[in-house]
Amino acid sequence: MVDPPQQLSPPQGSVRLPVRPSAGRNLVLLTVFVCAACGLVYELELVALASYLIGDSVTQASVVLSLMVFAMGIGSLLAKRLRCRAAVGFGVLELALALVGGCSALVLYASFAWIGEARSVLVGFSLAIGVLIGAEIPLLMSLIQRISRRDAEGTVADLFAADYVGALVGGLAFPFLLLPWLGQLTAGLLTGAVNALAGGALVLWLFRRELTPRSRGWLLVANLVVLCLLGTATVLVDDFEEAARTAVYGDRVRVAVHTGVQEVVLTGSRSTSLELFLDGRLRVSGRDEYRYHEGLVHPAASGPRGRVLILGGGNGLAAREVLRYRDVQAVTIVELDPAVVRLARTDPALAELNRHAYRDPRIRVVHADPFDWLRAPHGTYDLVIVDLPDPGITQSTKFYSQEFYGLAAPVIAPGGRIVVHAGPLVSRPRTYWTVEATLRAAGYGTRAYRATGRRSGFAAGPDRAHDTASAPHDWGFLLAAPGRTPPLRLAPEAPPLRSLTPDGLLADSGYAQRTRLAGLAPSTLVHPRYGD
Repeated sequence: MVDPPQQLSPPQGSVRLPVRPSAGRNLVLLTVFVCAACGLVYELELVALASYLIGDSVTQASVVLSLMVFAMGIGSLLAKRLRCRAAVGFGVLELALALVGGCSALVLYASFAWIGEARSVLVGFSLAIGVLIGAEIPLLMSLIQRISRRDAEGTVADLFAADYVGALVGGLAFPFLLLPWLGQLTAGLLTGAVNALAGGALVLWLFRRELTPRSRGWLLVANLVVLCLLGTATVLVDDFEEAARTAVYGDRVRVAVHTGVQEVVLTGSRSTSLELFLDGRLRVSGRDEYRYHEGLVHPAASGPRGRVLILGGGNGLAAREVLRYRDVQAVTIVELDPAVVRLARTDPALAELNRHAYRDPRIRVVHADPFDWLRAPHGTYDLVIVDLPDPGITQSTKFYSQEFYGLAAPVIAPGGRIVVHAGPLVSRPRTYWTVEATLRAAGYGTRAYRATGRRSGFAAGPDRAHDTASAPHDWGFLLAAPGRTPPLRLAPEAPPLRSLTPDGLLADSGYAQRTRLAGLAPSTLVHPRYGD
């Protein structure tokens, strides 16, 4: 049975405050607001970083939020033991939360970079932060009732209102202010400092007469120590990030930038050793990228190809292969991240690898989300090349949905074709054939094939956390056309190719057909059927 509110705290007037009771009450509500904002930033930070390091943002968000909500219930129960010394308890609680929450992203990234393990650390931080957050409201309720016992129901409503509004502010501040301006690590550390200052100011000033001189001294020293730790970590965060990045990607990192869309890392200096990582996943390796891009472009280029649309492909490598045909008149590249295109234009090694494709006047670049871009009419194209991230990545599933292919169909000219990179065929056949089932559900006829000789697996980057035995060894492609099944062949006028031959293409198509999985349902926006 829950104790009635009047039994939770001493009578009104037993606490001597440096301000009037109404002002003290407002200060407590302000502290609730700040602590709620900080708490939500910790949660979102763990979700964002875990999605980047581990993958599958839906799973990581579910794990973090469900564990935190569960732990908050435990924290609320544990807070009952601290009600008799609510001021001291709240001061210690906020110091612990500031240190644990503020350093959570730092420790999570460090454990992944040097140990290669992040899941257990993620679970531990989710539980610890949840327990500490859950204990805040009961202690703050006890403190505010020490100021005034009147209107207990109204006090509860005010506390929860301040808590919810603070959560709203923290939830909006993280993606729109903290993340783009400060980055994940610095944002977490500064949020911890704000948390410590808010909790320390409330206890050490407003409720200082509730504390013994010894308690005040210890809390003051502890606050200074926590703030110094967080401040030192903030000063050294760039050096830490550089060392961690070296541990993850090796010592050949040349470019590492956080754009508004993703993290872009470029390693190696010569075209043969160049590697491009987007959000930690290896997208281009100079050792074997020609196999992927020849397989993606040339079987699809065996028909009309005057106007070509490339969805994704900001690195310019698919465009390099398209531009090898003299009869190509115009190439439109729809790439969301301008930083990738800028890097493909200006980085000497990457520009050499794409043969300076962006200097060709036939290329036009549009910076937009491919899904949104297809919603508006843009004319028709003879060839549509879908060079987008693997469908197993949560953020990419909408580009492999029935709705996406439905939007793409009107863009394809009569007699035109679309080619889709559908993920590795051997290691993830279910994902590959789900893409094929989705294309068929959208009204396309399909031809399955693959490109072999893949040498770039999980050698570096966050993908190294995966089981290397399941590293992909091929690329799966699907050639399709609305309402008909296009022929799979190489054009007689195809330029000299390093990895493709007509016989090899037919053999790889035959192999793909033998792996077919029947009875798979198509993927839609409301029912995605892919996963990491």
